[in-house]
Amino acid sequence: MSVRRMIWEADGLEVRQLDKRPVIAGRFPYNSLAVLSDRGTVRKETIMPGAFSFTLGDPSREVNLLFGHSFDRPLASRSSGTLELKDTERFLDFVATIPEGADRASHVVDALALIGSGLARGISPGFRVPPSDVVPGAEKLVPEPGNPSVKIRQLWALLLFELSIVTRPAYQDSEAELRALTASANDPAKRERIVLP
Repeated sequence: MSVRRMIWEADGLEVRQLDKRPVIAGRFPYNSLAVLSDRGTVRKETIMPGAFSFTLGDPSREVNLLFGHSFDRPLASRSSGTLELKDTERFLDFVATIPEGADRASHVVDALALIGSGLARGISPGFRVPPSDVVPGAEKLVPEPGNPSVKIRQLWALLLFELSIVTRPAYQDSEAELRALTASANDPAKRERIVLP
C-alpha cells in the first residue's frame, strides 16, 4: 500500500525565531475540500476532524516535517522532540523547532527562505488509508451538496507519516509569513517582519 501525498491549504504557515532557534508554525485545516487531478480524472476529497487521531494518540509513532516530501530533507521530527502536533476540531496545528546546527543545512535554509518569500506556502500530508477490513468506515463517498452526481471522498481514519512544506497548495488562499518572535513577544502585534537578504 503506497503512502498518499496530497497538497492542502496551509493556514497561518509562518517562520518565527524563538530563543534564537528558527520555528516553523502552521495548521492543516480539516473539512477543506481538495480538488485533485490524476491522469485526467478529477476527484474531490476532504480529511475529517480526528482522522489522524490514531497516530497522534500514540506518542511512539513517528511523524516528520519534511521539505517537499523528501525524507532526505527533514526539518523536524516527533521522535527528536522538535515537532509538536496539536489536534483540534478545525485544525491539526504544528510547531517545528529547527534543531541547532540543522539551520545550516542547505535544504533548511532553502525551506526558510521559500516560506519567508511566500513561494512555499502549502502543507501536504503523507498518509495511508487503513484497509477496510481493519478499520471499517475509514473512507466514505458522499454526494457533493448541490451536485449529487459528483462524489466527495471523505477520509475519516488515516495513518499519518509526515507533513511536508510544498510550493503549490491546492488552495490559493493559503498564506505563509516570515516573522521574528522572541520568547517575551507572543503577541502577533509585537512580531517583527524579517526581510531575507
